[in-house]
Amino acid sequence: MAGRIPERDVAAIRERTHIEDIVGEYVALKRSGGDSMKGLCPFHDEKSPSFHARPNHGTYHCFGCGEGGDVYSFLQKIEHISFVEAVEQLADRLNYTISYEGGGPSVQRDRGTRARLVAANAAAQEFYAARLREPDAQTARDYLTERNFDGQAAVTFGCGYAPDGWDTLTKHLLTKGFEAKEIIDAGLATPGKRGTPIDRFRRRLVWPIRNLGGDVIGFGARKLFDDDTMPGKYINTPETMLYKKSQVLFGLDLAKRDIAKGHQAVIVEGYTDVMAMHLAGVKTAVAACGTAFGEDHLAMLRRLLMDDSYFRGEVIYTFDGDAAGQAAAMKAFEGDQKMAGQTYVAVAPDGMDPCELRQASGDAAVRDLVARRIPMFRFVIRSLLAEHDLETGEGRVEALRRTVPVVAQIRDAALREDYARQLAGWIGWDDIPTVIKRVRDESRRQSSRRGQPQRQGGFREAPAAPAAAPAGPPRPNPRDPSLWPQRDALKAALQYPEVAGSVFDSLPTETFTHPAYALVRQAIFDAGGTAAGLGGAEWMDAVGKLADPLQSLVTELAVEPIRASDVPRYIPQVLARLQEVWVGQQVADLKSKLQRMSQADQPDEYMSLFGDLVALEQYRRSLLEQAVGDSSDEY
Repeated sequence: MAGRIPERDVAAIRERTHIEDIVGEYVALKRSGGDSMKGLCPFHDEKSPSFHARPNHGTYHCFGCGEGGDVYSFLQKIEHISFVEAVEQLADRLNYTISYEGGGPSVQRDRGTRARLVAANAAAQEFYAARLREPDAQTARDYLTERNFDGQAAVTFGCGYAPDGWDTLTKHLLTKGFEAKEIIDAGLATPGKRGTPIDRFRRRLVWPIRNLGGDVIGFGARKLFDDDTMPGKYINTPETMLYKKSQVLFGLDLAKRDIAKGHQAVIVEGYTDVMAMHLAGVKTAVAACGTAFGEDHLAMLRRLLMDDSYFRGEVIYTFDGDAAGQAAAMKAFEGDQKMAGQTYVAVAPDGMDPCELRQASGDAAVRDLVARRIPMFRFVIRSLLAEHDLETGEGRVEALRRTVPVVAQIRDAALREDYARQLAGWIGWDDIPTVIKRVRDESRRQSSRRGQPQRQGGFREAPAAPAAAPAGPPRPNPRDPSLWPQRDALKAALQYPEVAGSVFDSLPTETFTHPAYALVRQAIFDAGGTAAGLGGAEWMDAVGKLADPLQSLVTELAVEPIRASDVPRYIPQVLARLQEVWVGQQVADLKSKLQRMSQADQPDEYMSLFGDLVALEQYRRSLLEQAVGDSSDEY
């Protein structure tokens, strides 16, 4: 049985981990003022960024779907792993040795299942890469050399050779301490008739497939020999705990930073095409692995291509110029409406793929291929028109009948109108208004069949997921102006406890009129208040545990930006405003009490309360002056 990970190791690993580095492998993060970084949420589909990470506190929160927590919860959700595996994964990144408690000498071997499968794939990749240098791998080396890939290129992309033999890799991994079940679960072998594992890849050139974090999670293998009886020119790792073909892209681990920086992603069809593109200088190229490029792949790229509060990137598909390439382009067009306006097609001359183009014409030709991209809409429509004889009336009528439904699929109304005008010109149809009207009518029919309203901005909002019943008190509306002093005061205490200090600690829980805010205030008090001297993830952890079941609200408040350019000056102002509201309530209570009293019957008590009222009014005015401060400090 595996040992337990001590809490001190959990805390130490979290303290040494930069959450922006981990999240940044899945999401393009941009500075959003203060300590906040924002990007597109990886947990739900959105077009405007509502996902925030706070490096100083090691927390994240999405204001769209409500997901939030620390770096461990982020990895658990995005990688579908257990808490133990998330801790182990981060420990491996830091080269941190976990001091497992109990479990005996087999503790390290019995680590989380996911970690074991990652380790098995990594060991297999080392084995394959080493075998590529052996004499029996000459055919594999020749295959690469013939395509202008040298030894360094093979190292860069992790190329290897799966040798002959039913269990050559399996025996190697068994000597490394892996169990037969682990080798099979990793997709590296299949169960034989007698129960012994049989290597999945044999006599093939292999490429490692990595996730965004750089872990090897699977392989792609190409046939080299005519007498290879394994089905398919290319075979891939089957679906495993690690490898989901609809959620991985070959080369994305190498391309992710250039994609985020250059706001461009180039989609190619094969492993050698990715290699050719990168070596030619197009370092944003990726390829789907064993499946067509789909919506999940596109969602991964959208998160990396996001820039500040809007999308301005390009997705460029490279297709062969033949019928199959045109069919692939049409399929991409039909499923690409979320980014259709920024989607392009690059078609190499003579039907060559990027690898063949590089062989024939060199690196410059590959770069020029990308530079000469054309909009996806234009490519699809012109491809359809090429099937008709536009020199005849019958051909023009049939071309119009065929292409109007395609143009009508364009969800962006302005872009749809523009292409309707261009369509009339391409066909040679003089009556442009008629073409535009036909496109409009067809668009309405399609929209009615989909049951979705058209939006002029070009996007359809994804239907909101049904909200789960909240635990505890209802969540406050973050945009309620009457509650903003309470919200900002809590944000100050969580994000900048050293600035909020004793002033915040002196605020009674009753100052916070919303039940949820009052519970968070009480949790801060129970954790020792700002005077506890805690900070960062340790502070969030202490308050979050005590605020259960409102941990997600604590995380939300911890990452939401404070709306000020000068935070240290703004925090005393907002605390003063909250105090002023509280004192104002006390003033109102005293005035009400005095109105119910008779000065003649209770002169001493009346004058005492009147003195308190005057003092409170003066204190309130001083707080108001402090709260107003310099209004230019607020956004």
